[in-house]
Amino acid sequence: MNIAIDGPAGAGKSSIAKLVAKEMGFVYVDTGAMFRAVALYFLNRGIDTGDEGAVSEDCDKIQVRIEYLDKTQHILLNGEDVTEKIRKEEVGKHASVVAKYSAIREKLLELQRKMAAESDVIMDGRDIGTVVLPGAEVKIYLTASARVRAKRRYKELAEKGETCDLDEIERDIITRDEQDMNRETAPLKQAEDAVLLDTSDLMIPEVVKKIEEIVRSKTKAGEGFED
Repeated sequence: MNIAIDGPAGAGKSSIAKLVAKEMGFVYVDTGAMFRAVALYFLNRGIDTGDEGAVSEDCDKIQVRIEYLDKTQHILLNGEDVTEKIRKEEVGKHASVVAKYSAIREKLLELQRKMAAESDVIMDGRDIGTVVLPGAEVKIYLTASARVRAKRRYKELAEKGETCDLDEIERDIITRDEQDMNRETAPLKQAEDAVLLDTSDLMIPEVVKKIEEIVRSKTKAGEGFED
């Protein structure tokens, strides 16, 4: 069974998906982390992520893998564990840029679909329900207001000891939303058969419970997998 969770930056997709996967025994696939790893590759090599030609030309040299060690997801970039490095704010900004290039999306698409075909997975990103897994049994569009998402990100960065500005974070989120929604290749949008879930006024446990209820209702209706 496949569960697709889409939504804008900072909506809590990764945090929610990890918890739902743990509760339901699914494999969690963090596609955003895969794009972050690709962005990190270009940043490390000083390649301008705004230059689609240069990015496309060099993407064949990139290998991204997801592995689980002690039930914890690790992202490997050309054999190096970059799980922590890809969470830096700068990497996130550039990930949104390279994600709009068809060469990058095609490279990662095959791996993502292969994982979904082999296991019960919950996958989050920007175009999972519309492009990567259009046949997913359950589709969720997770969102929240830009201000709420900025506050969440601010708190996350502050807890890590990083200097940050709330208004600047909100501006960056709005910019990333515009980039993701207006890119030519696989733009961010809600799939027609996705359930809209606004988390602005919800706590994480409440969101997890709602998604579990949606999955179980699909199963009872005979649309999901058999227990």
